[in-house]
Amino acid sequence: MNIHDKNYITVKEVVDENFQDYKKASMFIATVKCDFKCLIEKGLDCGICQNSKTTRLPNKKILISDIFKRYSSNPLTHAVVVGGLEPMLQFEEILNLISYFRKNGCDDDFVIYTGYYAEEIYKKVSLLKRFKNIIIKYGRFIPDSNSVFDEVLGVTLNSKNQHAVKIS
Repeated sequence: MNIHDKNYITVKEVVDENFQDYKKASMFIATVKCDFKCLIEKGLDCGICQNSKTTRLPNKKILISDIFKRYSSNPLTHAVVVGGLEPMLQFEEILNLISYFRKNGCDDDFVIYTGYYAEEIYKKVSLLKRFKNIIIKYGRFIPDSNSVFDEVLGVTLNSKNQHAVKIS
């Protein structure tokens, strides 16, 4: 297997049924990379990351077609949430994942949890707009911030600066 093969995605884990990150029952895909900018910018130890457990999980390369089969065979889930660390650092793999789902007739919601702000990733967002039903949760985690309910996601986010936008 070529590590840059567009048929694979590298993940920490895939959770077939998740109910906490989106208003619809979702498959959750935890990505493997993070630059910890939310903590570094505040001069904080990366060990306090809300996803620190995820960082300790081993990386796994999984066929995108296997993820699609798992998702499409589950009658309970109606969305895919990509997060856990920083999906935008694996952008090509995320594009391949969404493209595979769309080419195989699945137009269900894709929710991407990113710590970046819109102005930092506008070129990537413009590439995502070609797909139907893409939602992006923007904004860094700020420790000790007030939480905020997000209408688009239908869930409470950990930091008041975070928000979601349906981009397509």
